[in-house]
Parts: sequence; C-alpha cells; structure tokens
Amino acid sequence: MTTPRYTPLAASLPSTVPFVGPETQERARGQVFKARLGANESVFGPSPKAIKAMQDAVPDTWKYGDAENFDLKAAIAKRLSISPANVVIGSGIDGLLGSTVRLLVGQGDRVVTSAGAYPTFNYHVNGFGGVLVTVPFRDDFEDTAALVAKAAEVDAKLVYLANPDNPMGTCHSGDAVQAMIDALPAGCLLVLDEAYLEFAPANTAPVIDVNDPRVLRFRTFSKAYGMAGARVGYALGHSDVIQAFNKVRNHFGMSKVSQIGALAAFADQAYLRQVIDNVDAARRRIAAIGRANGLTPINSATNFVALDCGRDGDYARRILGGLIDRDVFVRMPFVAPEDRCIRVSAGTKPELDLFEAALPQALEAAK
Repeated sequence: MTTPRYTPLAASLPSTVPFVGPETQERARGQVFKARLGANESVFGPSPKAIKAMQDAVPDTWKYGDAENFDLKAAIAKRLSISPANVVIGSGIDGLLGSTVRLLVGQGDRVVTSAGAYPTFNYHVNGFGGVLVTVPFRDDFEDTAALVAKAAEVDAKLVYLANPDNPMGTCHSGDAVQAMIDALPAGCLLVLDEAYLEFAPANTAPVIDVNDPRVLRFRTFSKAYGMAGARVGYALGHSDVIQAFNKVRNHFGMSKVSQIGALAAFADQAYLRQVIDNVDAARRRIAAIGRANGLTPINSATNFVALDCGRDGDYARRILGGLIDRDVFVRMPFVAPEDRCIRVSAGTKPELDLFEAALPQALEAAK
C-alpha cells in the first residue's frame, strides 16, 4: 500500500492526544457520567447574555469570522488599558500555545517546564521537534527558581509556568512571578499561562507590562466565562511579538459565533462575579467532603481542588477508578508525587451530592 511520506519527526511521534476526554470514556463504558467533575469546565455555563448573542449570531454562520478579531481585541485592550496591538486572539490557550511553539521552537531547541504540568504544551513542543527539559514541583508548587536555573543551564528558548497551576491548583504571588521574569536568562521567554486567573487572589498576577518582550501571558474564555466549547483565548505581549503571530496563526480559526459570544461574555462582569462565587462555594464543599473522608485538600486558586489521598499514585488511581465506576468523572495528576491526589472540578449541588455519596464507596473499594 502506498503511504504518505511523513516527515521523520511526525513519523516518530505517537498518535495520541494529551487527555482522554470524558466522551471517550463514556463510549468505552457504554454509559454517560452522572457527574462531570474532571475537565475543569464551568458547569455554571456562559452568561445568559452570551448565550443570547450566540443564538442570534447563528444565522450568520455562513460568514467567516473577522480574521483580525477587531471588536474582541478592542474590548480586551480597553479593559486592561493597553493597545489592541498587544493582544492576539486564538482558539483557546491550546491553539495559541501551538502557534507560540511553532513561532519560536525549532528542531532541537530546549524548552523548560515542570514535570507533570499542563501536558498540551508538551504536546506542541514535541510536535515541532523541541526538547523538553523538566524540573520537579516543590511542595506542590511549580518551582520558579528551579525553572529559571534550568533554563540558564540548558539555554532554553521558552519556560512554561501556569499560575495558578494545573493540576495542583496552587499559585505564586505576582511579585514572585515578576522576580522570575527578571531572573530569566537572555533570550528566554516566559510562557505564562493564566487560564485560572479569575479564581485566584487579587495579588496573583504581576502588573501587566506589555512593553516587556520577555513574557507572553495567556488567558481564556474556557474557565470562568464558561465557554470551553467555543474555543476562545487570548495572549498579551509586546506588540512586536504579538505581530509575529500573524506569520503562523490560523487567521480564520475563530468562528463568528464564538467571537460574538466571547464579546458578550466579557461585557457581563456581573455574571462573571456570580460564577466566581459559585466556584468558591464549590471549592469549599469539595474540601469539606475530602476532609470528612480522611483526604487533605490542597489550597486552590482555580476552579478545582486537588485532594491528597495520603498514599501513592496507585492508591489514588484506585480511588479515581472507583469514582468512575460510580458514574463520577474526575481526573488526577500524571506525575509523582503529585499523583497521590485526585482532582475534582467545581460542580453544581446535585453533582457534588453524587461525589459525596460515591467517595466513601470508592475509598472502601480502593482498600
């Protein structure tokens, strides 16, 4: 059989995706989950105003979206008191990370990240031939000093930091992140993933300096704005760096409906505050459920809580499997020692009721 002539790099890569989605698991099980608490989505949904705006826009789906994302960039820039030239829009943070790696990482270039940090970034680095170099978490936090030191040691082009972090939910202060930026070796750029920023304490983000070419900041409509399925994210950075995205980005990658929905969601800050309050209440309940069952919650600045199961990854996996057997979808970190935890996304009261009922049964089965 004649086969396509894949590049040597593509031929060497596994045909996998970074995450096994809940739908894939449901198809394998032949049954849907009753509580979807594993993907860090917002079960509270988008703003009703965003839903209405998207519904009204559906008849115009025959049109391509605005290739410049003009209105959405203008709204973001106005809110942040920066220029639209400092904003690029893409298909979620994942799409923008792919463009970033394509723009900056060539075959053999080194990139530093934390072992067990967000795997989709690693997927892009591998896909463009970069070499991943990892450092371990320190006390369930990404180790900013170790990341910088390793970047200097291996002459890394990029350093990835999620703040707040996924999968542990911890966060560094804005001052600590700024100190990391200031300590970067020459020619190294910080990829600062702020997907969960809306849920974090007010001092989590450093002051935006879009004239600093050493950092790109990534934010999303997937989490607090409840639009994960619409795929809208944005990056903030120096205008020269942002302009360079036009060399590689998918100019018609944004649907018109998604653009209009994101614009309406961004304008509805009252609904955003309501979601943040709902997530805070859910985090407190997840922590309480964990404590009642002998698990230790990790203090979270995100829309999920990591629950320390107190033993090793094999034990945590058995607990996770027991929850899945009881129709409760959760996830867990991939790498030790963080894999001693299960990770539970904020849910509605009925979903958390199901989790509360299933957890002691899963713990008993795990023994």
